[in-house]
Amino acid sequence: VQLQASGGGLVQAGGSLRVFCAASLRTFSTYTMAWFRQAPRKEREFVASISWGEGSTYYANSVKGRFTISRDNAKETVYLQMTSLKPEDTAVYYCAARRGTVYQTSPDAFDYWGQGTQVTVSS
Repeated sequence: VQLQASGGGLVQAGGSLRVFCAASLRTFSTYTMAWFRQAPRKEREFVASISWGEGSTYYANSVKGRFTISRDNAKETVYLQMTSLKPEDTAVYYCAARRGTVYQTSPDAFDYWGQGTQVTVSS
């Protein structure tokens, strides 16, 4: 099982960036996928998730309306489109996978993790 996150980088405040996560999960389409992030000296926090079935999504209040999570089951890839980026969005972004509800936001509930990709937003 492997999750490979990519696409991070440096962007100015107000800009956009898309990160993505390529998975090698048996029956990828049956997993709920999520993005978390961790800033220096802070705990890992939930960002967004997307269900395995109808593609229901769930967002943290801090990113709602700015970030969009999506998935392509044929490519076994999950995306996070980030717009109107703020300096406080600066963090390492991790993708994660679990079987279960899209509304689970605790990192402990997720079974598989990618290695993370750095997103830096300059002011």
